[in-house]
Amino acid sequence: MSDENFTETPDDYDYDISEAGIDELDTDDYEDSEDADVDDYEVDLSESGFPEITKRFETVPHTFFTDPSYYKTALSNEGDISKRVHALLQKYFTVTDPKDRSVFRPQLITAYWEMIRGVAKKAPGKLPEPKKFMLRYHLAHPNFLKTESKEFLAKLVTDNEYNVPVYYVDEWFKAVGTGKIRASTTDEAKTSRGNSRAKLKLLMDKAKGKYEGTKTLLRGKDVRRREMEGTLKELIGNLTEHNPMDGFEDVSASYNEAQRRAFNDVQETLRNLLKNNTELNHLVKEYRQANEDVNILRDKINNAGDDDILDLQSIDTEYMTIRQAVKMTVGRKGNHFPLLTSDYLHSGPNDIGFRENIISMLQRIESIDPEAFCRLYRNKKNRIVPYIVLVPSYGDSGICWEPFDKHNRATSRGRVFIPMYPKNLYIAVLSAVADLRWQVAKEKASYHWMEEGLTGHYYQWYVSQKLKGVVKDYFIQDYIFWMTKESEGIQKLDKEIRGIFWRHMPFAQEIKDKLRTRSYVYQELYQRDLNRAMSDGY
Repeated sequence: MSDENFTETPDDYDYDISEAGIDELDTDDYEDSEDADVDDYEVDLSESGFPEITKRFETVPHTFFTDPSYYKTALSNEGDISKRVHALLQKYFTVTDPKDRSVFRPQLITAYWEMIRGVAKKAPGKLPEPKKFMLRYHLAHPNFLKTESKEFLAKLVTDNEYNVPVYYVDEWFKAVGTGKIRASTTDEAKTSRGNSRAKLKLLMDKAKGKYEGTKTLLRGKDVRRREMEGTLKELIGNLTEHNPMDGFEDVSASYNEAQRRAFNDVQETLRNLLKNNTELNHLVKEYRQANEDVNILRDKINNAGDDDILDLQSIDTEYMTIRQAVKMTVGRKGNHFPLLTSDYLHSGPNDIGFRENIISMLQRIESIDPEAFCRLYRNKKNRIVPYIVLVPSYGDSGICWEPFDKHNRATSRGRVFIPMYPKNLYIAVLSAVADLRWQVAKEKASYHWMEEGLTGHYYQWYVSQKLKGVVKDYFIQDYIFWMTKESEGIQKLDKEIRGIFWRHMPFAQEIKDKLRTRSYVYQELYQRDLNRAMSDGY
Protein backbone atom coordinates (compact mmCIF):
# COMPACT_ATOMS: atom_id res chain seq x y z
CA MET A 1 0.00 0.00 0.00
CA SER A 2 1.39 3.42 -0.89
CA ASP A 3 1.90 6.18 1.61
CA GLU A 4 -0.76 8.24 -0.14
CA ASN A 5 -3.37 5.68 0.93
CA PHE A 6 -2.14 5.50 4.50
CA THR A 7 -4.57 7.89 6.19
CA GLU A 8 -4.67 6.82 9.82
CA THR A 9 -4.74 9.67 12.33
CA PRO A 10 -5.09 9.87 16.11
CA ASP A 11 -8.83 10.42 15.70
CA ASP A 12 -9.21 7.25 13.63
CA TYR A 13 -7.84 5.13 16.46
CA ASP A 14 -9.11 7.13 19.43
CA TYR A 15 -5.78 7.77 21.08
CA ASP A 16 -3.23 10.49 21.56
CA ILE A 17 0.43 9.52 21.39
CA SER A 18 1.29 12.54 23.52
CA GLU A 19 -0.48 10.87 26.47
CA ALA A 20 2.95 9.41 27.32
CA GLY A 21 5.09 12.51 27.46
CA ILE A 22 8.61 12.22 26.13
CA ASP A 23 10.04 13.03 29.55
CA GLU A 24 7.94 10.29 31.16
CA LEU A 25 9.12 7.41 29.01
CA ASP A 26 11.93 6.33 31.37
CA THR A 27 10.60 4.52 34.44
CA ASP A 28 12.13 2.21 37.02
CA ASP A 29 14.02 -0.80 35.76
CA TYR A 30 12.03 -4.00 35.67
CA GLU A 31 13.11 -7.26 37.26
CA ASP A 32 15.28 -9.90 35.71
CA SER A 33 13.53 -13.13 34.89
CA GLU A 34 13.20 -15.58 37.75
CA ASP A 35 13.16 -18.35 35.19
CA ALA A 36 15.56 -17.57 32.39
CA ASP A 37 15.47 -21.13 31.04
CA VAL A 38 13.22 -22.15 28.19
CA ASP A 39 12.48 -25.55 26.74
CA ASP A 40 14.80 -26.00 23.79
CA TYR A 41 12.68 -28.89 22.42
CA GLU A 42 15.23 -31.67 22.13
CA VAL A 43 14.80 -33.70 18.96
CA ASP A 44 12.74 -36.84 19.60
CA LEU A 45 13.27 -39.21 16.68
CA SER A 46 10.34 -41.35 17.83
CA GLU A 47 7.81 -38.59 17.07
CA SER A 48 5.84 -39.33 13.92
CA GLY A 49 3.67 -36.23 13.58
CA PHE A 50 2.44 -32.95 14.99
CA PRO A 51 0.09 -32.84 17.98
CA GLU A 52 -3.60 -32.18 17.49
CA ILE A 53 -4.47 -28.60 18.35
CA THR A 54 -7.12 -28.75 21.04
CA LYS A 55 -6.84 -25.15 22.21
CA ARG A 56 -6.53 -22.33 19.71
CA PHE A 57 -7.73 -19.42 21.84
CA GLU A 58 -7.98 -18.47 25.50
CA THR A 59 -11.45 -18.63 27.01
CA VAL A 60 -10.86 -15.29 28.72
CA PRO A 61 -8.78 -12.78 26.71
CA HIS A 62 -6.05 -10.84 28.47
CA THR A 63 -6.53 -7.13 29.20
CA PHE A 64 -3.08 -5.73 28.36
CA PHE A 65 -4.34 -4.12 25.14
CA THR A 66 -6.88 -2.09 27.11
CA ASP A 67 -4.28 -0.87 29.62
CA PRO A 68 -3.90 2.93 29.15
CA SER A 69 -0.21 2.70 30.14
CA TYR A 70 0.62 0.08 27.46
CA TYR A 71 2.37 2.55 25.13
CA LYS A 72 4.34 4.19 27.93
CA THR A 73 5.51 0.83 29.27
CA ALA A 74 6.42 -0.43 25.79
CA LEU A 75 8.77 2.51 25.12
CA SER A 76 10.14 2.97 28.64
CA ASN A 77 13.76 2.22 29.61
CA GLU A 78 15.06 2.33 26.04
CA GLY A 79 16.99 5.58 26.31
CA ASP A 80 17.07 8.39 23.78
CA ILE A 81 16.05 6.14 20.88
CA SER A 82 12.59 5.63 22.40
CA LYS A 83 12.14 9.41 22.65
CA ARG A 84 13.06 9.69 18.97
CA VAL A 85 10.57 6.96 18.07
CA HIS A 86 7.92 8.74 20.14
CA ALA A 87 8.57 12.04 18.37
CA LEU A 88 8.53 10.43 14.91
CA LEU A 89 5.29 8.60 15.68
CA GLN A 90 3.66 11.88 16.61
CA LYS A 91 4.80 13.48 13.36
CA TYR A 92 4.00 10.47 11.19
CA PHE A 93 0.46 10.03 12.41
CA THR A 94 -0.47 13.70 12.58
CA VAL A 95 0.80 15.09 9.26
CA THR A 96 -1.79 15.40 6.52
CA ASP A 97 0.48 15.87 3.53
CA PRO A 98 1.50 12.49 2.01
CA LYS A 99 4.84 13.97 0.96
CA ASP A 100 5.66 14.85 4.56
CA ARG A 101 4.67 11.36 5.65
CA SER A 102 6.97 9.85 3.03
CA VAL A 103 9.82 11.83 4.63
CA PHE A 104 9.08 10.60 8.16
CA ARG A 105 8.41 7.00 7.14
CA PRO A 106 12.06 5.85 6.54
CA GLN A 107 13.20 7.76 9.62
CA LEU A 108 10.56 6.00 11.73
CA ILE A 109 11.46 2.57 10.30
CA THR A 110 15.16 3.03 11.11
CA ALA A 111 14.54 4.40 14.61
CA TYR A 112 11.96 1.75 15.47
CA TRP A 113 14.25 -1.11 14.48
CA GLU A 114 17.07 0.40 16.53
CA MET A 115 14.76 0.55 19.54
CA ILE A 116 13.74 -3.09 18.98
CA ARG A 117 17.43 -3.97 19.08
CA GLY A 118 17.60 -2.72 22.67
CA VAL A 119 14.37 -4.46 23.68
CA ALA A 120 15.67 -7.75 22.24
CA LYS A 121 18.67 -7.62 24.57
CA LYS A 122 16.26 -7.55 27.51
CA ALA A 123 14.30 -10.56 26.25
CA PRO A 124 16.16 -13.09 28.49
CA GLY A 125 14.88 -11.12 31.48
CA LYS A 126 11.32 -10.73 32.68
CA LEU A 127 9.91 -8.38 30.07
CA PRO A 128 6.79 -6.35 30.84
CA GLU A 129 3.94 -7.63 28.71
CA PRO A 130 3.77 -4.50 26.46
CA LYS A 131 7.47 -4.92 25.56
CA LYS A 132 6.95 -8.63 24.96
CA PHE A 133 4.02 -7.96 22.64
CA MET A 134 5.95 -5.21 20.88
CA LEU A 135 8.66 -7.78 20.10
CA ARG A 136 6.16 -10.52 19.29
CA TYR A 137 3.64 -8.61 17.16
CA HIS A 138 5.42 -5.26 16.59
CA LEU A 139 2.44 -3.65 18.28
CA ALA A 140 3.75 -0.42 19.82
CA HIS A 141 0.32 0.96 20.63
CA PRO A 142 -2.91 -1.11 20.89
CA ASN A 143 -4.92 1.63 19.22
CA PHE A 144 -2.93 1.26 16.04
CA LEU A 145 -5.38 -1.63 15.56
CA LYS A 146 -9.13 -1.59 15.22
CA THR A 147 -11.20 -3.10 18.01
CA GLU A 148 -11.84 -6.48 16.35
CA SER A 149 -8.12 -6.99 15.65
CA LYS A 150 -7.15 -6.11 19.23
CA GLU A 151 -9.77 -8.51 20.57
CA PHE A 152 -8.48 -11.26 18.29
CA LEU A 153 -4.85 -10.85 19.41
CA ALA A 154 -5.92 -10.71 23.04
CA LYS A 155 -7.45 -14.18 22.71
CA LEU A 156 -4.30 -15.84 21.36
CA VAL A 157 -2.62 -18.40 23.61
CA THR A 158 0.44 -16.70 25.06
CA ASP A 159 2.58 -19.71 26.05
CA ASN A 160 3.69 -22.72 24.04
CA GLU A 161 1.47 -25.53 25.26
CA TYR A 162 2.68 -28.04 22.65
CA ASN A 163 6.06 -29.73 22.35
CA VAL A 164 6.72 -28.17 18.94
CA PRO A 165 9.68 -25.83 18.23
CA VAL A 166 7.56 -22.91 17.01
CA TYR A 167 8.77 -19.61 18.48
CA TYR A 168 7.56 -16.06 18.60
CA VAL A 169 10.40 -13.55 18.25
CA ASP A 170 10.50 -12.67 21.96
CA GLU A 171 10.80 -16.37 22.86
CA TRP A 172 13.50 -16.84 20.23
CA PHE A 173 15.63 -13.98 21.57
CA LYS A 174 15.24 -15.42 25.06
CA ALA A 175 16.35 -18.88 23.94
CA VAL A 176 19.40 -17.48 22.13
CA GLY A 177 20.32 -15.12 24.95
CA THR A 178 20.23 -17.84 27.60
CA GLY A 179 22.31 -20.24 25.49
CA LYS A 180 19.53 -22.76 24.88
CA ILE A 181 19.89 -22.23 21.14
CA ARG A 182 23.00 -21.00 19.35
CA ALA A 183 22.84 -17.81 17.33
CA SER A 184 22.30 -18.20 13.60
CA THR A 185 25.29 -18.68 11.34
CA THR A 186 25.68 -15.10 10.11
CA ASP A 187 28.47 -14.19 12.56
CA GLU A 188 29.20 -17.35 14.49
CA ALA A 189 33.00 -17.04 14.40
CA LYS A 190 32.97 -13.50 15.75
CA THR A 191 30.59 -14.48 18.53
CA SER A 192 32.71 -17.41 19.62
CA ARG A 193 35.86 -15.28 19.83
CA GLY A 194 34.20 -12.62 21.93
CA ASN A 195 32.52 -14.75 24.58
CA SER A 196 33.85 -17.76 26.51
CA ARG A 197 30.39 -19.21 26.99
CA ALA A 198 29.82 -18.99 23.24
CA LYS A 199 33.11 -20.85 22.65
CA LEU A 200 31.95 -23.61 24.96
CA LYS A 201 28.57 -23.67 23.21
CA LEU A 202 30.29 -24.10 19.86
CA LEU A 203 32.32 -27.03 21.23
CA MET A 204 29.11 -28.40 22.73
CA ASP A 205 27.38 -28.25 19.33
CA LYS A 206 30.19 -30.28 17.78
CA ALA A 207 30.29 -32.81 20.63
CA LYS A 208 26.52 -33.12 20.64
CA GLY A 209 26.54 -33.65 16.89
CA LYS A 210 28.87 -36.62 17.30
CA TYR A 211 26.85 -37.88 20.27
CA GLU A 212 23.52 -37.72 18.42
CA GLY A 213 24.99 -39.20 15.26
CA THR A 214 26.52 -42.12 17.13
CA LYS A 215 23.30 -42.71 19.05
CA THR A 216 21.33 -42.82 15.79
CA LEU A 217 23.77 -45.33 14.30
CA LEU A 218 23.61 -47.45 17.47
CA ARG A 219 19.86 -47.65 17.24
CA GLY A 220 20.13 -48.58 13.58
CA LYS A 221 22.59 -51.39 14.36
CA ASP A 222 20.29 -52.68 17.10
CA VAL A 223 17.30 -52.70 14.76
CA ARG A 224 19.33 -54.47 12.09
CA ARG A 225 20.50 -57.08 14.63
CA ARG A 226 16.92 -57.80 15.67
CA GLU A 227 15.92 -58.21 12.04
CA MET A 228 18.75 -60.68 11.38
CA GLU A 229 18.03 -62.59 14.59
CA GLY A 230 14.41 -62.90 13.49
CA THR A 231 15.56 -64.21 10.12
CA LEU A 232 17.91 -66.66 11.84
CA LYS A 233 15.12 -67.96 14.08
CA GLU A 234 12.93 -68.48 11.05
CA LEU A 235 15.69 -70.32 9.18
CA ILE A 236 16.50 -72.55 12.16
CA GLY A 237 12.80 -73.19 12.67
CA ASN A 238 12.48 -74.39 9.10
CA LEU A 239 15.56 -76.60 9.49
CA THR A 240 14.06 -78.36 12.49
CA GLU A 241 10.80 -79.25 10.74
CA HIS A 242 10.83 -82.81 9.31
CA ASN A 243 8.25 -85.08 7.88
CA PRO A 244 8.42 -88.85 8.63
CA MET A 245 10.70 -90.79 6.32
CA ASP A 246 8.93 -93.05 3.86
CA GLY A 247 8.74 -96.55 5.34
CA PHE A 248 10.04 -95.37 8.75
CA GLU A 249 7.31 -93.63 10.73
CA ASP A 250 9.58 -93.20 13.76
CA VAL A 251 12.44 -91.68 11.73
CA SER A 252 12.40 -88.08 10.39
CA ALA A 253 13.19 -87.45 6.76
CA SER A 254 16.56 -85.96 5.78
CA TYR A 255 16.94 -82.28 4.90
CA ASN A 256 15.15 -81.42 1.68
CA GLU A 257 16.66 -79.23 -1.05
CA ALA A 258 15.20 -76.00 0.36
CA GLN A 259 16.56 -76.83 3.84
CA ARG A 260 20.01 -77.62 2.43
CA ARG A 261 20.05 -74.22 0.71
CA ALA A 262 19.10 -72.65 4.02
CA PHE A 263 22.46 -73.76 5.53
CA ASN A 264 24.20 -71.17 3.36
CA ASP A 265 21.66 -68.56 4.42
CA VAL A 266 22.26 -69.44 8.08
CA GLN A 267 26.02 -69.12 7.66
CA GLU A 268 25.68 -65.79 5.85
CA THR A 269 23.32 -64.48 8.54
CA LEU A 270 25.72 -65.56 11.29
CA ARG A 271 28.62 -63.79 9.54
CA ASN A 272 26.53 -60.63 9.21
CA LEU A 273 25.52 -60.86 12.88
CA LEU A 274 29.16 -61.15 13.92
CA LYS A 275 30.10 -58.16 11.74
CA ASN A 276 27.18 -56.16 13.12
CA ASN A 277 28.23 -57.02 16.67
CA THR A 278 31.80 -55.79 16.05
CA GLU A 279 30.51 -52.52 14.62
CA LEU A 280 28.03 -52.16 17.48
CA ASN A 281 30.76 -52.57 20.11
CA HIS A 282 32.87 -49.96 18.34
CA LEU A 283 29.91 -47.55 18.28
CA VAL A 284 29.26 -48.15 21.98
CA LYS A 285 32.79 -46.94 22.77
CA GLU A 286 32.32 -43.88 20.55
CA TYR A 287 28.93 -43.18 22.13
CA ARG A 288 30.27 -43.35 25.68
CA GLN A 289 33.18 -41.07 24.82
CA ALA A 290 30.86 -38.59 23.09
CA ASN A 291 28.45 -38.70 26.03
CA GLU A 292 31.34 -38.00 28.42
CA ASP A 293 32.47 -35.05 26.27
CA VAL A 294 28.95 -33.60 26.26
CA ASN A 295 28.63 -33.93 30.05
CA ILE A 296 32.01 -32.26 30.63
CA LEU A 297 31.14 -29.35 28.36
CA ARG A 298 27.68 -29.02 29.90
CA ASP A 299 29.25 -28.71 33.34
CA LYS A 300 31.66 -26.08 32.06
CA ILE A 301 28.82 -24.09 30.52
CA ASN A 302 26.77 -24.30 33.72
CA ASN A 303 29.78 -23.15 35.74
CA ALA A 304 30.57 -20.26 33.41
CA GLY A 305 30.81 -16.85 35.03
CA ASP A 306 27.72 -14.73 35.53
CA ASP A 307 28.96 -12.26 32.93
CA ASP A 308 28.52 -14.91 30.26
CA ILE A 309 25.11 -16.20 31.30
CA LEU A 310 23.26 -13.68 29.15
CA ASP A 311 24.99 -13.69 25.79
CA LEU A 312 24.18 -10.18 24.57
CA GLN A 313 26.52 -10.51 21.61
CA SER A 314 24.58 -13.55 20.38
CA ILE A 315 21.33 -11.62 20.79
CA ASP A 316 22.78 -8.77 18.76
CA THR A 317 23.79 -11.22 16.05
CA GLU A 318 20.36 -12.79 16.10
CA TYR A 319 18.72 -9.36 15.91
CA MET A 320 20.51 -8.80 12.60
CA THR A 321 19.34 -12.21 11.43
CA ILE A 322 15.74 -11.45 12.32
CA ARG A 323 15.83 -8.10 10.58
CA GLN A 324 17.33 -9.65 7.46
CA ALA A 325 14.75 -12.46 7.59
CA VAL A 326 11.94 -9.89 7.76
CA LYS A 327 13.33 -8.18 4.64
CA MET A 328 13.51 -11.52 2.84
CA THR A 329 9.93 -12.50 3.71
CA VAL A 330 8.70 -9.13 2.44
CA GLY A 331 10.80 -8.91 -0.72
CA ARG A 332 12.11 -5.82 -2.49
CA LYS A 333 8.71 -4.51 -3.53
CA GLY A 334 6.78 -5.41 -0.39
CA ASN A 335 5.70 -3.35 2.59
CA HIS A 336 8.66 -2.92 4.95
CA PHE A 337 6.80 -0.80 7.49
CA PRO A 338 7.53 -2.62 10.77
CA LEU A 339 4.70 -1.51 13.06
CA LEU A 340 1.44 -3.43 13.20
CA THR A 341 -1.44 -1.18 12.10
CA SER A 342 -4.93 -1.88 10.81
CA ASP A 343 -4.36 -0.12 7.49
CA TYR A 344 -1.56 -2.55 6.67
CA LEU A 345 -3.05 -5.66 8.29
CA HIS A 346 -4.89 -7.35 5.43
CA SER A 347 -4.68 -10.87 6.86
CA GLY A 348 -7.92 -12.46 7.97
CA PRO A 349 -8.05 -14.48 11.22
CA ASN A 350 -7.18 -17.68 9.34
CA ASP A 351 -4.16 -16.03 7.73
CA ILE A 352 -2.52 -14.58 10.83
CA GLY A 353 0.54 -16.63 11.72
CA PHE A 354 -0.06 -17.38 15.36
CA ARG A 355 1.50 -20.55 16.77
CA GLU A 356 -1.52 -22.85 16.78
CA ASN A 357 -2.41 -21.83 13.23
CA ILE A 358 1.10 -22.61 12.02
CA ILE A 359 1.14 -26.04 13.71
CA SER A 360 -2.18 -26.92 12.05
CA MET A 361 -0.81 -25.96 8.64
CA LEU A 362 2.41 -27.92 9.16
CA GLN A 363 0.27 -30.90 10.06
CA ARG A 364 -1.72 -30.42 6.86
CA ILE A 365 1.46 -30.21 4.78
CA GLU A 366 2.89 -33.37 6.33
CA SER A 367 -0.34 -35.26 5.60
CA ILE A 368 0.27 -34.55 1.89
CA ASP A 369 4.08 -34.67 1.83
CA PRO A 370 4.95 -37.14 4.62
CA GLU A 371 8.71 -36.75 4.10
CA ALA A 372 8.66 -32.93 4.21
CA PHE A 373 10.66 -32.87 7.45
CA CYS A 374 12.68 -36.05 6.94
CA ARG A 375 16.44 -36.10 6.52
CA LEU A 376 18.59 -39.03 5.47
CA TYR A 377 21.70 -39.68 7.55
CA ARG A 378 23.82 -42.74 6.86
CA ASN A 379 20.95 -44.50 5.14
CA LYS A 380 18.53 -43.81 8.00
CA LYS A 381 15.63 -41.45 7.48
CA ASN A 382 14.92 -39.24 10.50
CA ARG A 383 11.94 -36.93 10.98
CA ILE A 384 13.34 -33.64 12.32
CA VAL A 385 11.08 -30.59 12.49
CA PRO A 386 13.09 -27.36 12.09
CA TYR A 387 13.02 -24.40 14.45
CA ILE A 388 10.20 -22.22 13.17
CA VAL A 389 10.35 -18.52 14.05
CA LEU A 390 7.25 -16.37 13.49
CA VAL A 391 8.46 -12.93 12.43
CA PRO A 392 6.05 -9.96 12.58
CA SER A 393 6.13 -8.81 8.96
CA TYR A 394 3.72 -8.15 6.10
CA GLY A 395 5.65 -10.56 3.89
CA ASP A 396 4.06 -13.27 1.77
CA SER A 397 6.91 -15.82 1.66
CA GLY A 398 8.50 -17.98 4.32
CA ILE A 399 12.21 -18.73 4.09
CA CYS A 400 14.69 -21.37 5.26
CA TRP A 401 17.70 -19.72 6.89
CA GLU A 402 19.69 -22.94 7.22
CA PRO A 403 18.71 -26.60 6.66
CA PHE A 404 20.59 -27.94 9.72
CA ASP A 405 23.50 -27.23 12.05
CA LYS A 406 26.73 -27.90 10.17
CA HIS A 407 28.21 -29.38 13.37
CA ASN A 408 25.39 -31.91 13.70
CA ARG A 409 24.03 -33.15 10.41
CA ALA A 410 22.47 -36.18 12.10
CA THR A 411 19.77 -34.72 14.32
CA SER A 412 20.05 -30.92 14.45
CA ARG A 413 17.12 -28.73 13.51
CA GLY A 414 17.14 -26.31 10.61
CA ARG A 415 15.82 -22.74 10.90
CA VAL A 416 12.76 -21.44 9.13
CA PHE A 417 11.19 -17.96 9.30
CA ILE A 418 7.50 -17.41 8.54
CA PRO A 419 5.80 -13.98 8.28
CA MET A 420 2.87 -13.45 10.64
CA TYR A 421 0.77 -11.16 8.44
CA PRO A 422 0.76 -12.49 4.86
CA LYS A 423 -2.18 -12.34 2.47
CA ASN A 424 -2.20 -16.15 2.31
CA LEU A 425 -0.61 -17.91 5.28
CA TYR A 426 -0.75 -21.41 3.79
CA ILE A 427 1.23 -20.27 0.73
CA ALA A 428 3.74 -18.53 3.02
CA VAL A 429 4.24 -21.74 5.04
CA LEU A 430 4.47 -23.84 1.87
CA SER A 431 7.18 -21.56 0.47
CA ALA A 432 9.18 -21.99 3.69
CA VAL A 433 8.87 -25.80 3.52
CA ALA A 434 9.81 -25.73 -0.17
CA ASP A 435 12.92 -23.68 0.64
CA LEU A 436 13.80 -26.15 3.41
CA ARG A 437 13.35 -29.12 1.07
CA TRP A 438 15.54 -27.52 -1.60
CA GLN A 439 18.36 -26.67 0.81
CA VAL A 440 18.33 -30.09 2.50
CA ALA A 441 18.50 -31.83 -0.89
CA LYS A 442 21.23 -29.47 -2.08
CA GLU A 443 23.37 -30.06 1.02
CA LYS A 444 22.88 -33.80 0.68
CA ALA A 445 24.12 -33.73 -2.93
CA SER A 446 26.97 -31.37 -1.96
CA TYR A 447 29.21 -30.53 -4.95
CA HIS A 448 27.00 -32.60 -7.22
CA TRP A 449 23.79 -30.70 -6.48
CA MET A 450 23.41 -29.74 -10.16
CA GLU A 451 23.70 -33.36 -11.23
CA GLU A 452 22.24 -35.67 -8.59
CA GLY A 453 19.05 -36.14 -6.62
CA LEU A 454 16.12 -33.76 -6.43
CA THR A 455 18.09 -30.57 -7.08
CA GLY A 456 20.19 -32.15 -9.84
CA HIS A 457 17.22 -33.45 -11.83
CA TYR A 458 15.33 -30.19 -11.36
CA TYR A 459 18.34 -28.08 -12.37
CA GLN A 460 18.87 -30.13 -15.54
CA TRP A 461 15.24 -29.54 -16.50
CA TYR A 462 15.64 -25.82 -15.72
CA VAL A 463 18.66 -25.60 -18.03
CA SER A 464 16.91 -27.55 -20.79
CA GLN A 465 14.02 -25.07 -20.69
CA LYS A 466 16.48 -22.13 -20.98
CA LEU A 467 14.77 -20.35 -18.11
CA LYS A 468 16.05 -17.11 -16.61
CA GLY A 469 16.15 -16.22 -12.94
CA VAL A 470 16.93 -18.08 -9.70
CA VAL A 471 16.39 -21.81 -10.04
CA LYS A 472 15.25 -22.14 -6.42
CA ASP A 473 12.46 -19.63 -7.00
CA TYR A 474 11.09 -21.80 -9.82
CA PHE A 475 11.31 -24.84 -7.56
CA ILE A 476 9.41 -23.13 -4.73
CA GLN A 477 6.61 -22.09 -7.07
CA ASP A 478 6.40 -25.60 -8.54
CA TYR A 479 6.32 -27.10 -5.03
CA ILE A 480 3.36 -24.87 -4.20
CA PHE A 481 1.57 -26.14 -7.32
CA TRP A 482 2.55 -29.70 -6.36
CA MET A 483 0.97 -29.36 -2.92
CA THR A 484 -2.10 -27.29 -3.79
CA LYS A 485 -3.04 -28.47 -7.31
CA GLU A 486 -1.35 -31.72 -8.25
CA SER A 487 -2.29 -33.32 -4.91
CA GLU A 488 -5.91 -32.71 -5.94
CA GLY A 489 -5.42 -34.16 -9.42
CA ILE A 490 -5.24 -30.77 -11.14
CA GLN A 491 -2.34 -30.96 -13.59
CA LYS A 492 -0.31 -27.75 -13.43
CA LEU A 493 3.29 -28.94 -13.72
CA ASP A 494 5.47 -29.90 -16.65
CA LYS A 495 5.39 -33.66 -17.20
CA GLU A 496 9.10 -34.04 -16.39
CA ILE A 497 8.77 -32.02 -13.17
CA ARG A 498 5.79 -34.10 -12.10
CA GLY A 499 7.88 -37.24 -12.52
CA ILE A 500 10.80 -35.75 -10.53
CA PHE A 501 8.54 -34.68 -7.68
CA TRP A 502 6.64 -37.99 -7.65
CA ARG A 503 9.94 -39.84 -7.25
CA HIS A 504 11.78 -37.54 -4.81
CA MET A 505 8.89 -35.93 -2.90
CA PRO A 506 6.15 -38.59 -3.00
CA PHE A 507 2.63 -37.89 -1.82
CA ALA A 508 1.15 -39.90 1.03
CA GLN A 509 0.11 -43.36 -0.16
CA GLU A 510 -3.62 -42.66 0.16
CA ILE A 511 -3.23 -39.61 -2.09
CA LYS A 512 -1.32 -41.73 -4.63
CA ASP A 513 -4.09 -44.33 -4.53
CA LYS A 514 -6.67 -41.62 -5.18
CA LEU A 515 -4.72 -39.96 -8.00
CA ARG A 516 -4.12 -43.19 -9.92
CA THR A 517 -7.86 -43.37 -10.57
CA ARG A 518 -8.07 -39.76 -11.76
CA SER A 519 -5.87 -39.79 -14.83
CA TYR A 520 -3.60 -41.96 -16.95
CA VAL A 521 -0.80 -39.48 -16.11
CA TYR A 522 -0.86 -40.49 -12.45
CA GLN A 523 -1.58 -44.14 -13.24
CA GLU A 524 1.66 -44.27 -15.24
CA LEU A 525 3.65 -42.78 -12.34
CA TYR A 526 2.02 -45.21 -9.94
CA GLN A 527 3.03 -48.13 -12.15
CA ARG A 528 6.63 -46.89 -12.19
CA ASP A 529 6.61 -47.11 -8.40
CA LEU A 530 5.52 -50.74 -8.61
CA ASN A 531 8.16 -51.53 -11.23
CA ARG A 532 10.93 -49.96 -9.14
CA ALA A 533 9.79 -51.81 -6.05
CA MET A 534 9.83 -55.13 -7.92
CA SER A 535 13.34 -54.50 -9.21
CA ASP A 536 14.61 -53.22 -5.82
CA GLY A 537 15.65 -50.04 -7.56
CA TYR A 538 13.39 -47.62 -5.74
